[in-house]
Amino acid sequence: MLKKFINPILCVLGLLLWASVHAAGLPDFTELVEKQGPAVVNISTTQIIRSQPGFSGIPEGDPFYELFRRFAPQMPREHESQSLGSGFIISADGYILTNAHVVDSADKVTVRLTDKREFVARVIGVDKRTDVALLKIEADHLPKVLTGNSDKLKVGEWVVAIGSPFGFDSSVTAGIVSAKGRSLPQDNLVPFIQTDVAINPGNSGGPLFNMNGEVVGINSQIYTRSGGSMGLSFAIPIDVATKVAEQLRTSGSVTRGRIGVTIQELTRELAESFGLSQANGALISSVEKGGPADKAGLEVSDVILKFDGKVVNGSADLPRIVASTTPGSKVVAEVWRKGALMQLSVAVAKIPEEAHQTVKSTGDAKGKLVQRLGLVLSELSGEQLADLQISGGLLIEAVKGNVASGLQRGAVLLAIGNVPVHTLAQLEALIRPLAKGRSVALLVRRGENASYVAVKLDEAK
Repeated sequence: MLKKFINPILCVLGLLLWASVHAAGLPDFTELVEKQGPAVVNISTTQIIRSQPGFSGIPEGDPFYELFRRFAPQMPREHESQSLGSGFIISADGYILTNAHVVDSADKVTVRLTDKREFVARVIGVDKRTDVALLKIEADHLPKVLTGNSDKLKVGEWVVAIGSPFGFDSSVTAGIVSAKGRSLPQDNLVPFIQTDVAINPGNSGGPLFNMNGEVVGINSQIYTRSGGSMGLSFAIPIDVATKVAEQLRTSGSVTRGRIGVTIQELTRELAESFGLSQANGALISSVEKGGPADKAGLEVSDVILKFDGKVVNGSADLPRIVASTTPGSKVVAEVWRKGALMQLSVAVAKIPEEAHQTVKSTGDAKGKLVQRLGLVLSELSGEQLADLQISGGLLIEAVKGNVASGLQRGAVLLAIGNVPVHTLAQLEALIRPLAKGRSVALLVRRGENASYVAVKLDEAK
């Protein structure tokens, strides 16, 4: 009888013990928030939107202008647009970090501290490429954050965000680091920290803390289909932000390096075709004529493995490494070319503010089916070559079957591996001796960009 009651009691005690152990293992954020919270600020911006003179956009010379002037109320020619964001104090004399998109185009920026004091901030500088902005308020003896090392951050580690989502000041949310080094579209200079911390409109520009109370990132973007948090948020690593902030503080702008190449990701199939055992590095798909890379001797199909002593694991690494290199300096690039390692000295240039290039259409022609590639190709006329500003290549008129998936009609085949292709006869001679099933790298130009596509050869016909 006693045994009948003991077993349930033991089960209950076991559950209570399990719950207490696991509860004790959960992090406590209270001390972090108490110490670092006062350095987090609310940022509100005002922008004056100026509309065109007239009524609802009707110009004064329009016949209906007089009718609207008499019988309809005139629309205001100016109105204010307001937005909210967050930021954090990085120095006791009033320097503040936030996102560029929080303050960009603002006519007035107001910073409110946790003690309710408000200051009109001066925008020291804005860097849209990294979405970082540096502000300054006229105050001293301010609380400031501790800066951590985002490189030491580990996936799975607890992190905390403090900010003003939807205007609710000093809101605290927590989660873990989901991934590091994320590349997002149009943001190839920032290796984003991905977290599942709840981030919403108004959190932008606020700090991301580790459990030591150190800022490791600036909350910048979210992935959402609803407009609110879906557990996918992205932060700018603090080491990237502080380097940008230092340049903004000293000069008001940011200078970055460039070498004048277009690169792409090196897939396993492309690595195999170039004789590399691992798919590491950045594959060069085009070289700017007369640019730093061209002058240094870099070529299309080269794979950059190291730049300035830094390992290039993937294509996303190279733009960040080059951009952080001081313009005017000479560095060594280690490249893989035709089965051998080479070291080339590159003089890094300054990245331009804008770069535009236009390419004209190639038109249509009657081509020949190259069965081993599954492509219908034709030779380009002199006029087409001049329009495209290239010395040779074959026009892809059609794609047959799945062997050449990823290729499109209207693109131009420029090379097989690192051998430029000028005629159909040359192309067939290059691929004739190659074994069935072997991967070959086709350098293909689509519009303004050129990139390699790996294709497995069909039977020789």
